[in-house]
Amino acid sequence: MARRHPMLPTDPRIRHYTDDHIRTLLAEVQERGRKFGLVFPSASTDRTIDGRVLVRFNTAPASTLLNLLVLLLDAERELPCGS
Repeated sequence: MARRHPMLPTDPRIRHYTDDHIRTLLAEVQERGRKFGLVFPSASTDRTIDGRVLVRFNTAPASTLLNLLVLLLDAERELPCGS
């Protein structure tokens, strides 16, 4: 399996994500995270600073959300069938 590098908060691709994109990704993280006992009841978008949407995980950058989603997707792929 190829090793992925986490997305950095300064990655220029982050500027292309709108509040609506981030809300959709938050919903996906919440849905996929439940399978692993991860619950983020207060996670939401916060504000935009320097063209980057912040996520309310203690004002984490959207890159944190994207990196978490990648980890959850990888973990789902590694689950045995029927889990």
